[in-house]
Amino acid sequence: MGTFSIYHDLFILASIKEVFDGVSVPDHLVNWWPKKCTGTPELEQEYNFYFPPEYDWYGKVTTCKPNKSFHITMTKSDKDWNNTSFGFDLEEIKDGVQLKFWHKGWPKCNDEFRQSSFCWAMLLSGLKNYIEKGIIIPFQERE
Repeated sequence: MGTFSIYHDLFILASIKEVFDGVSVPDHLVNWWPKKCTGTPELEQEYNFYFPPEYDWYGKVTTCKPNKSFHITMTKSDKDWNNTSFGFDLEEIKDGVQLKFWHKGWPKCNDEFRQSSFCWAMLLSGLKNYIEKGIIIPFQERE
């Protein structure tokens, strides 16, 4: 039985360091994704992605190449997210950064998978607006 994957690409008008920090540094992550976050962008380090109490999730850094790639494998989440991996691969191009996002290893193409794909698209739009314009969407208004 196969697994399912989510892919999104976007261009961000910023330096590659700004984009890498935006997807890997907890103080930046909380401005576009979780309500609270802890972790260190280093290989094998644990991240805590806290949303409401029933979504107090953990993941482990599986790839950390500064200004190039940052990948996480979920270790404690819900049954659909557990053992999935997501990542941000960055390429510096003229005037900005091409961000290639993926979230792989979904066991089923179910409602959670489809909803997560939509949410990632919305959240990545929030990341782009945060990095390019400094816009922070309040947590309760994020998809």
